[in-house]
Amino acid sequence: MEAFRLSREKFAHILSGKGAAIKGARWNSIGVELIYTAANRSLAMAEVAVHLTLATLPIDFVMITLFIPDDILIQKLDQSDLPKDWNTFPHAATTQNIGDKFVAENKFCILQMPSAVTQGDYNLLINPNHRDFSRIKIETIEKFPFDRRIFK
Repeated sequence: MEAFRLSREKFAHILSGKGAAIKGARWNSIGVELIYTAANRSLAMAEVAVHLTLATLPIDFVMITLFIPDDILIQKLDQSDLPKDWNTFPHAATTQNIGDKFVAENKFCILQMPSAVTQGDYNLLINPNHRDFSRIKIETIEKFPFDRRIFK
């Protein structure tokens, strides 16, 4: 299986949940490492684009394609498994609790979650502390210029 991550070029070569742990995000609290990826390239772009404007758009984005072996266990959650406020902005502590529990239990390497940005698509959250994490590899890193029309 492939997963996709849009990143600034200087952070692209090392897979780590340290960036998410610094500020926390929708599915993790501050201090909890989690790697946010998407099941397709367009979702990876949309998840980043919602946080940017044309004025704040960096020019050094790259698309990272990850290889995830098919036998790595994935915990799959659907919208019906989530609290009512799961897709609100700003995100709620209830969603952070879900991701924090996923990392703490350490049963699965991947958590598949519905996207709050693109209905019907899924994010793949990777636990960098899981024993299978070392089997996930970066396949490609390619420059990814945003089409500026997205921000008009």
